[in-house]
Amino acid sequence: MDSIHLRWMKEAMAMAEEALAAGEVPVGCVFVRDEKVIAKARNRTNQLRNATRHAELEAIDEILSDQTLTPQATRYPLSTTTLYVTVEPCMMCASALRQLGIREVFYGCGNERFGGCGSVLGVNSDLDHPIHPAYKATGGYYREDAIMILRRFYISENTNAPVPRPKVNRVLKTTID
Repeated sequence: MDSIHLRWMKEAMAMAEEALAAGEVPVGCVFVRDEKVIAKARNRTNQLRNATRHAELEAIDEILSDQTLTPQATRYPLSTTTLYVTVEPCMMCASALRQLGIREVFYGCGNERFGGCGSVLGVNSDLDHPIHPAYKATGGYYREDAIMILRRFYISENTNAPVPRPKVNRVLKTTID
């Protein structure tokens, strides 16, 4: 794996740790353009009580609202931008990325329940679209770390859940297949 991708993924993992500390599903991301981070974010769905506030959409909002990052409205404002995210984008985020013309995506672990870059549905490239170009998505960067931080979250009590489930008997599984 290319060291530059690992560098950016490490920054995304730091955002995931921040999400975990805030009681959010630990997903973090960074958007990179011209070899520098232009936006970074973490999940904020619990904090904002809004299921659409995934890390990717939080960062996209930041990019689109910043006149220096998006000086004019264009069809594909992310065409020169690469995303690094700890978990494969869900179908909603994968679609938004495609509509905004993201250049490429690198992610940590797959998303077997909602993955939009091939685990469940290939929104990024497998589905034909008459307007929006496909983009390449590559997984496996810090995969084990991404899985472990998710496991750390899911064995804990989520006091923000609409109906919290007791998890006192759950044990952190440390082996990864």
